[in-house]
Amino acid sequence: MNPWSEVAQGVFQRRYEPLDVSVCVVVCGDGLLVVDTRSNGREADELRTDLLALSPLPVLAVVNTHGHYDHCFGNQRFGPASDLGVPIFGHARLPAQLATYEQPELSAWIAAGVEPAADWRAVVITPPSELVGSFRALTLGGRAVELAHLGRGHTDNDLVVHVPDAAAWLVGDLLEESGPPAFGRDSFPLDWACTLAALVGQLEPGAVLVPGHGAPVDRDFAASQRDSIAALGTLVRAAHAAGLSPIDARDAHASSWPFPAETVEAAISAGYAQLTA
Repeated sequence: MNPWSEVAQGVFQRRYEPLDVSVCVVVCGDGLLVVDTRSNGREADELRTDLLALSPLPVLAVVNTHGHYDHCFGNQRFGPASDLGVPIFGHARLPAQLATYEQPELSAWIAAGVEPAADWRAVVITPPSELVGSFRALTLGGRAVELAHLGRGHTDNDLVVHVPDAAAWLVGDLLEESGPPAFGRDSFPLDWACTLAALVGQLEPGAVLVPGHGAPVDRDFAASQRDSIAALGTLVRAAHAAGLSPIDARDAHASSWPFPAETVEAAISAGYAQLTA
């Protein structure tokens, strides 16, 4: 069975382990747009082989949905310094994400010998070559594709890819299907629901959304996750106003939180950081 799944007309998804991470491909006339590049050079080389199984068409460009390692550390096998030499599009704040969070984490993994150690040592962090602000319209191989930053959420550099003629939205980790949303120290839980509201407000009838991890979802799923994150934000603000520590806040509202305890504790910490910034 072909592991590429056509989730909308000319839009394909493949789910990779580890982390059930999505890579998407938009067929654009005489070439391919690749969305996200996996975790390291070896995984990116596997992706390149898998692209040949999908189509003989060349890669025209790459988009990074955000700056986390599992979505963009494969850039080195696609970008201007590689044999493919294609442009990589990413949000304007993505390079700062790489410098502030991803490079130090990679260095720590290498120093600690975290497996796969050889893969981490071989990573050359490669920022996007084409930086996007709030919006960029592209025409690739005659097909219109839109790149939009709708606000802060999972990071401050989340970028969604909209393929209008297929009503397809490739949204990275703004939505999660195979697990709860990931609230890292670089996330913005108090903004996230508003960003999802902006996304939901633009969806066409029958729109297909591909999350960064998991199966494609629809408008109802996106609206439900928006509502859950909004409810979380309300509880975080109330707990902060009451002077509760993150752990006490987690326990005080144990029956009300919309996500598991581990997720909630991380979200509270990130939310408190927003409130004290």
